[in-house]
Amino acid sequence: MSLGEADVIEATRRWIERAVIGLSLCPFARKPYEQDSVRIALSDARDADALLQALSDELTHLVNSSPASCETTLLVHPLAMTDFLDFNDFLELADACVAAMGLEGEVQVASFHPDFVFADEAPDDVSNATNRSPYPTLHLLREASVARAVDSLADPDVVYQRNIASLRALGWEGFRRATG
Repeated sequence: MSLGEADVIEATRRWIERAVIGLSLCPFARKPYEQDSVRIALSDARDADALLQALSDELTHLVNSSPASCETTLLVHPLAMTDFLDFNDFLELADACVAAMGLEGEVQVASFHPDFVFADEAPDDVSNATNRSPYPTLHLLREASVARAVDSLADPDVVYQRNIASLRALGWEGFRRATG
């Protein structure tokens, strides 16, 4: 891998601490992160086939681990799917992998990318920052954990709406200061 592994992992941890937790973009992230049950798996995959293999390996690891030791996994792949449109297209393959492994209803894949853009937003809209990570990342989530988190909220849409309002109030400069 041409990028320093320690640097990639440190940048990912900083993003979790400053953006995801620090800006409360995910109100459910703090507890597993502080309990050290968030696995950050670094892949040296350079193409879709290698990334699918890494995804399969990490899905297997997640479902064979107890939630106390591995609640969720971030599969960081800095050398594959660096173009956002390629990454976005790859998500269909990721979902197909989950299905092929018989894990639908057990694990879901969320997506984060340095150039993430929501379909209904302009590329420079700060709301895209909710899904922007330092490197392309597939977040493997246990469906049972997601269900418990969603059930704990009176209105789950409030998280998304609050994130957009908070980020737009901060603007790009404020976001960079808060997460830099």
